[in-house]
Amino acid sequence: MKEPKAKGYLMTLAGGACWGLSGCCGQFLFEQKGATAEWLVAIRLLTAGLILAAAGFWKNGKENISLFKNKKDIRQLLLFSFAGIWVSQYTYFAAIQHSNAGTATVLQYMFPVLILIVICLKEKRLPIGIELTAIILSVLGTVILGTHGDFTTLHMTPAALFFGLAAAVGGMLYNMLPGDLIQRYGMFQVVGFGMIFSGAVFCAAVKPWNQYVIWDVGTVLTLAGVIVVGTAVGFGLYLQGVSIIGPLKGSMLASIEPVSAVIISVFWLGTAFTVFDLIGFVMIMGTVMLLTWKQTPKKGD
Repeated sequence: MKEPKAKGYLMTLAGGACWGLSGCCGQFLFEQKGATAEWLVAIRLLTAGLILAAAGFWKNGKENISLFKNKKDIRQLLLFSFAGIWVSQYTYFAAIQHSNAGTATVLQYMFPVLILIVICLKEKRLPIGIELTAIILSVLGTVILGTHGDFTTLHMTPAALFFGLAAAVGGMLYNMLPGDLIQRYGMFQVVGFGMIFSGAVFCAAVKPWNQYVIWDVGTVLTLAGVIVVGTAVGFGLYLQGVSIIGPLKGSMLASIEPVSAVIISVFWLGTAFTVFDLIGFVMIMGTVMLLTWKQTPKKGD
């Protein structure tokens, strides 16, 4: 019994680490190969979507298109595709382009707090207890990250802060817009086709084939890191791990993503972080732990 659980923990952690590596690969492409967020996101969405959809057909056959039999579900998929997938992906990689993978990933992880605020607004109530603590902690963490304690100076570019906070909004939309689609149809069908639709439209808009990028072995390997490792391998490991240990523990362990992004960016890309950066990181990630702990069922429930 213990061995499958341990395997589930390891797979979930590995999936989150793959996502962190994906962000660092994006930073490498921006810094070393002349890539842009528009170029990378267009290619990633379309290619990763095709990989996921193909995996869905391999696993489920014709059932992989069952969603398209329901017009309401198609409309919801399209909304999720553009307002959820595209917004979250573009703002995240734009934040990396204007800052670094570690900072962008941590700022993106403010999305649970935004989800909490939306829930409070829907329920027409104020946040209380742990909820209020999490909101205050995330705001303070963002302020420290942006100002380094000097409230007269911004220690990151306005674009970095904007896209970092927009990535948190994107994370919220990505998690809330699909509703029960993924539960009813599966990740391969919903996320796969969602990526294909938004990726195809974005490719037509930005024409990535016309943008200059330095093509060499490093470019191919890091692009594969974003598309294959960050999507197919990352999602596969994470979902398999969650199927063993459950979604609650899985969501907590997924917090390894920003931690791995920070560590990899330091040792691989030479990104420098200050003490204030680390304090801001800890405060923002602390909100994830608090909100996950709040959801943990008590004994007797």
